[in-house]
Amino acid sequence: MPSFKFHLQEIDWVIYLPSHGNEGRTPTKYGVAFLDRKKGRSQPGRRIALEEVMSKAEIKDGYPHTIGFFLNSRGKGKSWKPDYLRKKTIKSKKGFYSYLKELGL
Repeated sequence: MPSFKFHLQEIDWVIYLPSHGNEGRTPTKYGVAFLDRKKGRSQPGRRIALEEVMSKAEIKDGYPHTIGFFLNSRGKGKSWKPDYLRKKTIKSKKGFYSYLKELGL
């Protein structure tokens, strides 16, 4: 299933928002997956609420974040490079939810 992907550049995390399955939910309750690329760790189990990811210390204590929105990427490991469609600097959790709204998600 295709997904919308957000790369938090400073901490090198990727948040995956599936293109289907979140209809009727508020953005805070969207089911998402994430990957901490530095540690090679993702969320336990299947999907978790976006609000839970945005409340993790690495994100909430690290603002501002430069977030790149992308659908595709190239390479693996250190040569990995996302093909950004749009980038934005956000200063809060609320800023990220506003970014989703701007993108129509």
